[in-house]
Amino acid sequence: MDIRSLKAFIAVFEERNITQASARLYLSQPALSATIRQLEEQLGAVLFQRQPRGVEVTDAARLLYPSARRLVEEADSLTQLFRGRQDCLPLTLGVAADLGQADVARVLAAAYRAVDGLLLELAAGCAGDARLDEEANRCEDELFLPLWEEDYVLAMRADAPLAGQPLLRPGQLLGQDLIACPDHPSHQRFASLLGEAARELAVAARCATLQQAATLAAAGAGIAFVPQGLAQDQPGLWSGRLEQAALSRRVGLCYAPDALAKPALARLKQGLAVG
Repeated sequence: MDIRSLKAFIAVFEERNITQASARLYLSQPALSATIRQLEEQLGAVLFQRQPRGVEVTDAARLLYPSARRLVEEADSLTQLFRGRQDCLPLTLGVAADLGQADVARVLAAAYRAVDGLLLELAAGCAGDARLDEEANRCEDELFLPLWEEDYVLAMRADAPLAGQPLLRPGQLLGQDLIACPDHPSHQRFASLLGEAARELAVAARCATLQQAATLAAAGAGIAFVPQGLAQDQPGLWSGRLEQAALSRRVGLCYAPDALAKPALARLKQGLAVG
């Protein structure tokens, strides 16, 4: 039993007429009749009784019809699924962990606008045909398309003692609980901005990523020095800036030159550059 035989059966069942069913299927009447006979032999049941003006369906045909319709519809859906995938442009995009989700969503929305039929797969970190990451993490042989720039801020809960002050002096951080991220390059840059005050800071928590630092700040563990986008991802966080000390980062699309041979990436780069 195959889908072709089931389609032939459905046409005869619905038309109640071999001639009309053969026209519907663009088959000759002998070919259609032979297909129905073969299906009846496979099932061991009579499906139609010929009449002077068409055919009469049997109880076996009534029993088969719902299942036949379902199988044909599923087969058609499967065919359309694979046809659709062939028309799509696949792209695997790595996304660094320490990026604000609202910023990432904005870039992904722009990607779907730039690439018709984009079939996107997101990967974690340094993987994929291209990746979203800060410029400082760009590999030596990679090209970089800047997409946004953001400042680092002091993030803390809105009910923290220092919350509400747009500019904070290094001395005001003395005695405050701070969240450290020793493995991230920004940790040393933050310490150098604080100068001598860095030696007297109280570290309340340590973490591996800036995203974890922002989460700890939202939990009330202390003050975290994180990019603005990560602070904005956490509800209930207030962010201020360190007086007379600016630290920022550029985030964008990192990709190898030969990766542009992939149509989806070439169109994405062009669309993001224009946007």
